[in-house]
Amino acid sequence: MTKIGLIRCEKNEDRCPLTGCLTSLKGGVQGFAGYDAAEIAGIFTCRCPGDGLVEKAKILKSKGAEAIHFCTCSFAHKESNEWVMGEGFCDHLDGLMAQVANQAEIPCVKGSAHLPKAYQPETVAPG
Repeated sequence: MTKIGLIRCEKNEDRCPLTGCLTSLKGGVQGFAGYDAAEIAGIFTCRCPGDGLVEKAKILKSKGAEAIHFCTCSFAHKESNEWVMGEGFCDHLDGLMAQVANQAEIPCVKGSAHLPKAYQPETVAPG
């Protein structure tokens, strides 16, 4: 079973209880479809502009996380009952993911639940 760390954006924490992300993880669908079985290792909220994010990733890794997923709302938005690319909560997510992958030495995956149509989760590998 693969242990997953989940990082969400502070701009959505008062509106979203992560139900979709946790349900998708448990069901092995959407951003978690690439795992035979997955379970949550822990969840953190990113504080703009990524304050302490590497340290949070290192904590998730110390708790057994083998990969960290960044929630879909960070890079996509909901429009007419579907999720589309762009206009997510974080305009520098790619840089943050690279920083976390390299400094915490853990793969970072862009996507969780509610993936935009035809989107395949992107992984940033350490190194």
